[in-house]
Amino acid sequence: MANLLLPPEERHLTPDQVEALDHRRDLGHTLLVIAGQFAVIATILLLWVGQDLAYSPGWAHPMAYYFVIVLAIIAVCGVAGGLLRRGTPRLD
Repeated sequence: MANLLLPPEERHLTPDQVEALDHRRDLGHTLLVIAGQFAVIATILLLWVGQDLAYSPGWAHPMAYYFVIVLAIIAVCGVAGGLLRRGTPRLD
């Protein structure tokens, strides 16, 4: 009998397809963890961004640039990880 907790498209997968699905979800989870770690780094960088923008002359704002780069990494890893992780999680 099919497991009714699974979505209909995942009920009749072959073992190879299940392994590929688990690998995709593991990669998605890894990307979400990376996004979370960079969120912590962004929180710490936020402490210096205001001071950098207020006191650095001209275009010399390295902390602001690092902060923008970290936000981009969070966005890319978070969206990609969320898309790869979608579906019913496996039960360990």
